[in-house]
Amino acid sequence: MKGIVLAGGLGSRLKPLTDATNKHLLPIYDRPMVYYPIQTLVDAGIEDVMVVTGGPHAGDFIRVLKNGETFGLKKLHYAYQEGEGGIAQALSMAETFVGDDDCVVVLGDNIIADDIHCHVRDFSATRGCMVFTKEVADPERFGVIEYEPVGKGVADIIEKPVTPPSNDAVIGLYIYDSSVFSKIKSLSPSARGELEVTDLNRMYLKEGNLEVRKITGTWLDCGTPDSLAEATSKFYNDTKGL
Repeated sequence: MKGIVLAGGLGSRLKPLTDATNKHLLPIYDRPMVYYPIQTLVDAGIEDVMVVTGGPHAGDFIRVLKNGETFGLKKLHYAYQEGEGGIAQALSMAETFVGDDDCVVVLGDNIIADDIHCHVRDFSATRGCMVFTKEVADPERFGVIEYEPVGKGVADIIEKPVTPPSNDAVIGLYIYDSSVFSKIKSLSPSARGELEVTDLNRMYLKEGNLEVRKITGTWLDCGTPDSLAEATSKFYNDTKGL
């Protein structure tokens, strides 16, 4: 199993902070944001990790993360994404690294408190695609699970729905088998010119190879000033026992 952290993009919602460095290197309490998704992978038993980054501050990752010694890794791999082609396009940068293995993909601005070790273990017996959800108050901001009228099956995944069919948002954590890269090559750009991860996941759904797991602990998407402050406050309070 390989681990991939997607840490590209320009972080325009966090300007002027991101004029100085990549969004994923901004601090969340006492460590850079990207430390958290890497630690999620390491805690799940994944030893081979790649960081996919891009933009003018990509070199900052090497200065901060080096070879991954902080996480007990023997080596940390890097790939560079030209432009902003979407999550699926960023994932395609890791094709050679992953090879015939399965992979766990975490967005670099997502902080996930749950231990995902059991999900990684379960996936090795199922393959296909596993996505993770969290119940949220504002599902219209995310890709949302639409459930079948009868039973607990997944009918569809709808990106930023005006009328959300549920409150279960798909978060930035995915597990894929090696067919993910051939699927990405068959994707067409969306209206905003990107290869959308929702379209990728729907391909697995149509094949009957998509499984949904729910996150019960803390999940934070740190892409805005408010969420950045919320995350810092949470980890400060947890450390101080408040």
